Amino acid sequence: MADSPASPLPELLALRTQIDGLDRELLALLNRRAQLAQQVGELKKKEGSVVFRPEREAQVIDGLKAANPGPLKSESVAPIWREIMSACRALETPTRVAYLGPAGTFSEEAALGFFGSSIVRVPCANFDEVLHQTVAGAADFGVVPVENSTEGVVTRSLDLFLTTPLFIIGETSLVVKHNLLRRENSLGGIKAVCAHPQALAQCHGWLSNHLPQVERRPVASNAEGARLAAADTGLAAIASERAGSEFGLHVVAPAIQDEAHNRTRFAILAHPDRHPRPAASGHDCTSLVVSVANKPGAVHDMLVPLKQHGVSMSRFESRPARSGQWEYYFYIDLQGHPDQPHVAQALRELRGVCAFFKVLGTYPIDVH
Repeated sequence: MADSPASPLPELLALRTQIDGLDRELLALLNRRAQLAQQVGELKKKEGSVVFRPEREAQVIDGLKAANPGPLKSESVAPIWREIMSACRALETPTRVAYLGPAGTFSEEAALGFFGSSIVRVPCANFDEVLHQTVAGAADFGVVPVENSTEGVVTRSLDLFLTTPLFIIGETSLVVKHNLLRRENSLGGIKAVCAHPQALAQCHGWLSNHLPQVERRPVASNAEGARLAAADTGLAAIASERAGSEFGLHVVAPAIQDEAHNRTRFAILAHPDRHPRPAASGHDCTSLVVSVANKPGAVHDMLVPLKQHGVSMSRFESRPARSGQWEYYFYIDLQGHPDQPHVAQALRELRGVCAFFKVLGTYPIDVH
C-alpha cells in the first residue's frame, strides 16, 4: 500500500490561511475600486469625455512604482495594474482593438500588454485593414509595429502614416522571441518555413545554418504561418509560443532570432474625432513626418530649430517620397510635448522650413 502524502507543516498551513485571507481582502478592495470606476464612467458619459486616457494610466502606474516598498518588483507593478484598469474600463464600455491577426501574433500580444486582456479583439489580415477598421470606427484603437531592433523600421506602417487620419496616442515595446514550430517534433522533412517577412529576416542566420536548402515562404503574419504549419506536416513556422499553443505545434527550436535582445516597438492609433490628444504626462514623445525641398542645406535647416530650442531627437528615419525626384520623407521622434513652450516654438519654426509637415502623435512613453 502506497504511503499517503505527508501533511503540510503547521507553519505552512498558517501561511496559506493568511494568504487566503489576504486574497479575499484584495478581491473586496478590487470590487470597491471597480465601483468607483463605474461612478467615474457615469460622470464621463455626462460630460462626453473618453474612457481611456493613456496619460492618466501612465501617471497612476508611475506613482505606484515610486511608492512601491517591495518586495514586489517595480517592473511587476505595471502589468498587474494594467489588468486591473482594463477590467474596470470594461465595466464602463468595451474597448475594441484592431491588430494584425490571427490569434497568437506578436501584435495581439502587444495589444494585450498595452490595454490588458479585458478588450474586444479585432484581428485583421494586414496592416492596411488595421487602419481601415480603426478609421471606420469598427475598432476604437489600432496597434501596428513600427520598428524592430534587428531589422529597423516596418516600412509599410510608416508609409500608411502619411495618409491616414489616425494619430498615435501611445506606444509599447515587446521582447520578440521567435521559435520554429511544427506538427512533427524534428527538423527532418521540412519543405518550407512560413513566417512574416520581418521574422524571416530576423532569423536569417539560424535558417542559413540549420535549414539552408529549405524554402522561406513569406505570409501575412507569423500566426498565419503557424496555422498553415498545423495543416501540413511539410511546413514549419516561425512564431511565438502562444501561436504554438493556439495551433497545437511543437517548439522544434526555441529562440532562433539572430539578435538575442530582439525587440519590436508598436504604435497605438486612434481617430482624432473620437479620442483627444493625450495631455502632457511629464515624459512624452512627439512623432512627426516631414519633407524639405531638394536643395543644399535643407536637412540642416530643418534641424536648426530643434537645436536652438533644446529639443532632443530620439529617432530620425528617411523613406523615399516616390516622386521620382530623389526626395524623402523624414520620420522624427522628439522628446517632449507641444504643451511645453520650447517644444511648441521649435515645432512652429520647423513647420516653416518644411515642404510637408504632419504631427503623427504625442503620447506618454515608459521611461522605467
